[in-house]
Amino acid sequence: MAEILSKKPRHIAFIMDGNGRWAQQRGLPRTAGHAEGGKTFRAIADACLDRDIEVITFFAFSTENWKRPKLEIAALMKLLNRYLVDWFSEERAKNTRVHFLGDTTPFSEELRDLIARAEQTGENISHHLNIALNYGGRADIAQAANKLLSERILTGNPSPVTEDEITLALSTGEMPPVDLLIRTGGEMRISNFLLWQSAYAELYFSDTLWPDFSAEELDRAIDWFSGRDRRYGGLNQK
Repeated sequence: MAEILSKKPRHIAFIMDGNGRWAQQRGLPRTAGHAEGGKTFRAIADACLDRDIEVITFFAFSTENWKRPKLEIAALMKLLNRYLVDWFSEERAKNTRVHFLGDTTPFSEELRDLIARAEQTGENISHHLNIALNYGGRADIAQAANKLLSERILTGNPSPVTEDEITLALSTGEMPPVDLLIRTGGEMRISNFLLWQSAYAELYFSDTLWPDFSAEELDRAIDWFSGRDRRYGGLNQK
């Protein structure tokens, strides 16, 4: 593993796609796929922390996911509730900062209280676990722009908004940008996820359905990333 992680990403983001198809292939309800996907989420979060990845972000529920059947949405919220309850009893909760990206106001009071508690745990600010919930990349940029506009109106500051200001006003704040974005399930798009933060991310698309994604495939993705020539628009000077 040491060789694989010699050039590891600081920030890995995951689009966890394929839960429903995984269940359908087995003749199970889609909710069963989400339950299995929840187990994979826990396992991959642990694997990333074991590999000393500084920031990990999971796309748990998008602003567009409200279009799904109510039963499926209820199952997803129940899984999230269970995960948060379990999180407080784990040792990792003491040394990992949890952040929720997105608008959580539509959720139940119980779930919002659990989210608030989760965000108050964690003493080691060098590791961050982000859960994007009711999140959209465009909405994230819009709220950052509105925040900066309001500040300028209040202070009478006429200066143009800079890219650095937008970056800091986003939900991810001072966290490093996404280095490696992994999407499972065979689709090849980023689905309005961390649009600004992923401007120079390396995109890794896997045919594996999320419930079957493993620590071994995570290592393959990191190994693939380590071989990428990241020039950020410049030329390779080798």
